[in-house]
Amino acid sequence: MQTPAVLGNPELFSELLYERMKRVNPAIAEMELYEFRYALDNLIPAQGWPSVQVEKREAVERLVNTSEFYRGIRLKPQVGGRIVLDDAIVRLTNMLFVGLVRRTYSVAWVRAHFYFDIRGFFFLHRTAYFTREVLEHLGRRPFKSFVQRQKRFERCQDIGYKAFRAANAEVDQAFIESVTRLVAAKRPPTLLAIAGPTAAGKTEIVARLRSAFGEMGKQVTSIEMDNFLTDREGREERGIGSLGREAIHYRLFRQSLEDIRQGRKILIPRYDFVYATSSHDEDGNLKPGCTPIEIEPADIVFIEGNFPFLLPEIAPLIDIKVVYLTDDAVRLKRKWKRDIDYRKKYEPTYFRNRFFREQFLMAEGCYRPQMAACDLLVDTTGAALWATPEMAELLR
Repeated sequence: MQTPAVLGNPELFSELLYERMKRVNPAIAEMELYEFRYALDNLIPAQGWPSVQVEKREAVERLVNTSEFYRGIRLKPQVGGRIVLDDAIVRLTNMLFVGLVRRTYSVAWVRAHFYFDIRGFFFLHRTAYFTREVLEHLGRRPFKSFVQRQKRFERCQDIGYKAFRAANAEVDQAFIESVTRLVAAKRPPTLLAIAGPTAAGKTEIVARLRSAFGEMGKQVTSIEMDNFLTDREGREERGIGSLGREAIHYRLFRQSLEDIRQGRKILIPRYDFVYATSSHDEDGNLKPGCTPIEIEPADIVFIEGNFPFLLPEIAPLIDIKVVYLTDDAVRLKRKWKRDIDYRKKYEPTYFRNRFFREQFLMAEGCYRPQMAACDLLVDTTGAALWATPEMAELLR
């Protein structure tokens, strides 16, 4: 059948798209056609499917690999008083839909560059975390590999932690054993930093490490890096993002790490996440009426945050640098369950815009640089534990 006739017939278009999408995302097969149409109705262009312009594959690849594209995504665009998906996200998703029906885009190409989230009913770009630089840093091959049990999640719309933990059991256990061996071989205190994207499982793995260290008779404490943020108003006025030294009380942060390495108690800033203000002023002085956080020395000190060893001059102060990684598609399913269903943390469409926008930017500015500087990397989706050649030698 000719393409114009297909695009001009919404029922036929949706039926053909439904069949193609079952190959893009096997979970679509769990939907009936009429359910698929319910979701698709929210994306039908005002001028119909024939109005959608389909770009060449090379142009699409260039677009979704530029930071400017993601910086342009609005988080809370509104129509009729309701938050809606950003126009650029809608255009991309509709272009991929039409390209699939017209066969301008093969299923293999779409799957290679994008993943489709059923609950959000939109396409997102696949982030490439393992760059050549990262692979070279980590010796080009995993230190240990296991069965990739997260593959079972491909047909899921969301993921609870119980299933997530079970899928990661082997690689997590290998990681915990490796870290406890490294810590046992070091003189205390040991500063341990675990970086990783939201919903990768950092909080849970840190809790399990704490338990393992407790069984070893070790004292454990934590430094939450977010407490070193300066007032948000000042950061926004200066146009400062959340990753540079200018966004934190850098001098206090560095001094705190140096002091606790020497076994000294430290007083660190306290950040108010409700009012987005710090207990300290821009010069690092305690504000009147504010109270700092006291942290006693311990055998193991966790440095918690998104970018604990992003700054090159901070990295040497940390003894074991870890990136704990889970692919974006799996993390998004975790966040639907955790942040939308359980926590009720976000308005759902704002959540979709935000996740789409932030993954590329955070990977580019935060996570890939730390992957190229870490000692250990846990890839739960790939079921692999990576180590630098030097660290791998210590663990053999």
